[in-house]
Amino acid sequence: MTRTTAPRLRTLLLLLLAVTGALLAGASPASAHAALTGSDPAQGVVAGRAPAQVSLTFSEKVAMGDDSVRVLDPRGTPVQTGAPAHVSGTTYAVKLKNGLAKGTYTVTYQVVSADSHPVAGAYTFSVGAPSPTVVAGTAPAAGGGAVGGLYAVGRYVSYAGFLVLVGGAAFVLACWQRGAGVRAVQRLVVGGWIALTAATLWLLLLRGSYTTSGKFADVFDLDLLGQVLQTKTGAALVSRLLLLAAAALFVAVLFGTYTRRTDLTEKRDLTFGLAVGGVVVAAGLATSWAMAEHASTGLQPGLAMPVDVVHLLAVAAWLGGLTALLTALYRAPAEQPVEAAAVRRFSRLAFGSVLALVATGVYQSWRQLGSWSAFTGTRYGQLLLAKIALVVVLVGIAGLSRRWTGRLTDGTADAGQERQKTEALAAGTERERRTEQATAADAGQSESVPAREERVAGADVRERVSATGTARGAAGDGAPGGKDGDPGGTGGDPGDARRAAQLARQRAAVDAARQKRLRDADENRFGLRRSVLAEAGVALVLLAVTTALTQTEPGRTEQEAKAATSSPAGSGTSAASGTLTLDMPFDTGGADGKGVVRVGLDPARVGGNEMHLYVQRPNGRAFDVPEVKVSFTLEAQKIGPLPVNPDHITTGHWSASGVQLPVAGDWKIAVTVRTSDIDQATVSKNAQIG
Repeated sequence: MTRTTAPRLRTLLLLLLAVTGALLAGASPASAHAALTGSDPAQGVVAGRAPAQVSLTFSEKVAMGDDSVRVLDPRGTPVQTGAPAHVSGTTYAVKLKNGLAKGTYTVTYQVVSADSHPVAGAYTFSVGAPSPTVVAGTAPAAGGGAVGGLYAVGRYVSYAGFLVLVGGAAFVLACWQRGAGVRAVQRLVVGGWIALTAATLWLLLLRGSYTTSGKFADVFDLDLLGQVLQTKTGAALVSRLLLLAAAALFVAVLFGTYTRRTDLTEKRDLTFGLAVGGVVVAAGLATSWAMAEHASTGLQPGLAMPVDVVHLLAVAAWLGGLTALLTALYRAPAEQPVEAAAVRRFSRLAFGSVLALVATGVYQSWRQLGSWSAFTGTRYGQLLLAKIALVVVLVGIAGLSRRWTGRLTDGTADAGQERQKTEALAAGTERERRTEQATAADAGQSESVPAREERVAGADVRERVSATGTARGAAGDGAPGGKDGDPGGTGGDPGDARRAAQLARQRAAVDAARQKRLRDADENRFGLRRSVLAEAGVALVLLAVTTALTQTEPGRTEQEAKAATSSPAGSGTSAASGTLTLDMPFDTGGADGKGVVRVGLDPARVGGNEMHLYVQRPNGRAFDVPEVKVSFTLEAQKIGPLPVNPDHITTGHWSASGVQLPVAGDWKIAVTVRTSDIDQATVSKNAQIG
């Protein structure tokens, strides 16, 4: 068993590296969590006159800097003025210089989504007529390259450290309190704390470069670090470091003062205090993720963040506790093996964690996907299917572990009685051996000791040889030939002292091997160790898939972006029918506040027009909002806004006839959508009329 343990662990490590590498290689800056759902001017549009500004609409709110949006003329010269401004909802705009010449202009943007991921992109539009341009038209590099890969690795290590730290401590307190004194378990939990602390510092340093230039040289830029500390993600990372300081105190008490307590009442009180403090610190650490990632934005953030905290704690209790159990089964001292009762308690803890994971996972899946088609039609859904499959496999293996645990429980009493008999027999034999050694040393009869040991040890040849050498050394040291003033006699021959020390080490190794053989002889314990090892292997892959999920655009967001761009925004008038159709995504900021409003104007000419307005949810279904209002403005001639109040026709459909537009020009069409008593947003696009 000892020879096969290391190869198995190496195999698991290689599997982890392979899966992590494949998943991280598939991740790219395009896997951000906010998507550009609209722009004005739109992609590829040829405008008759130069626009006064460029506006961008995203699927969620984003953070922008002074240079987040740039507009470059055909020669690559910036033509924007000032910093981008927040217009409404998720729409942002930057002003342009007056008197722009004809030609093709390139818009580049680099922002940070509300769930902390960088978003970058670029597109072109033209004024008057398209022209050659020296601008490449590619998006800035943000969130990719070597820095992006290192950031992804840091995220994985931080998750793994959190699971081991929280789950290992929970296993000790809730399942195996004697494990607080086991060196291997102590090293595991402390290692989790070190990994989480180092990864958090690493992420804090990388954050500035990760969201801006993507250059490794900017990792130690103090100006960038200062900017990071002012963001939501920077505050979350700093909060995590402060909580880790409290976690260090918790670990010191758990593996220090707690192990030295002998009074049952005092230990019970300390256990309760550690449990309460540990839950508070663990929940705080989990919140540092929830407050800065998926749960903090989108649909129902007030409910999603507590659910995310429960989800993370359940994962830690299950997979982190599983890691601690695996360590105890393989690395605990032979004289202090993990008891069947402790395994049984962990089995109950793991079962409760799985129930919590299922409940929170169903809610999170609905929130991030929004439709069944997103399971197969988006990368997030495909990764989620892989995660679900791994969880099913993990639960199946856990079922086998529960069976081994039940068998281990049934044999506990017999095994305990047998162990007591063995220990009593070994103690009697040891006392008899020491008595004869002392007698032989006094009489100078060194040869009687091995003879007696041969009769006691029986067939164990290795142990008999070790015992014989030790007895001979003891007898020779006590003989009259020893050096005066040296009771042990070892000073007379340094070689004898070295041989005695070597033989003592051999005896200790033989004793430890014998105890380990006795422990491993239990086939139920052996089966449990194998099943738990298999669980740990699947858990490593599951953690890699989960890390990739956190870096992938949620299916709901991806489908919203597709719905918003399914027809060309601001496409203009259809040559066949003369109908103008505009699609404008909106986000009122409240619950169920996202959707797309489509305005149709026929014939889109001077005089009377018939207008139809449709409001849809991101999944394409009709959306009956409480109120919609439309206005038309011709800013060039200072006409308007001309208000229009359409009539509600049916679910998600409004109409107005006789909409009068007095002159031709570039009209601004603004639509105000109200989704609740307090949540509303105004979105707008320009269109050529006449």
